[in-house]
Amino acid sequence: MSGDEPQGEILLRTLAMPANTNANGDIFGGWVMSQMDMAGGILAKEVSRGRIVTIAADKMKFIEPVAVGDTVCCYGQVTRVGNTSIAIALEVWVNKSYAATVGERNRRKVTEAIFTYVAIDDAGKKRPIPKN
Repeated sequence: MSGDEPQGEILLRTLAMPANTNANGDIFGGWVMSQMDMAGGILAKEVSRGRIVTIAADKMKFIEPVAVGDTVCCYGQVTRVGNTSIAIALEVWVNKSYAATVGERNRRKVTEAIFTYVAIDDAGKKRPIPKN
């Protein structure tokens, strides 16, 4: 999970708003993490073809703060599919709210992590993930 370009497909885009700020005036890290969880959940549900739950968020790395007005873009790719679980590498990139000057990159990676989801049935019990 590194490089100058997002890895994986775009799963979610949203706008960072004032209601999501912490005491420093930056966007609260928990809000960013929740956006990642929603984005990963979309992909995990598609892969598992049904209901999923989040069981872990590993290697969480906050690289840069997110500002009010930034466009928050969550990218993800499946890194492992087990019998009942799916690991998804997620990255959050932002399009900064200010106008980029000539030669300055407007898009920056701000957060990355690996989220793990488990497929469950209607009773909340683990279920196998279809292989095809």
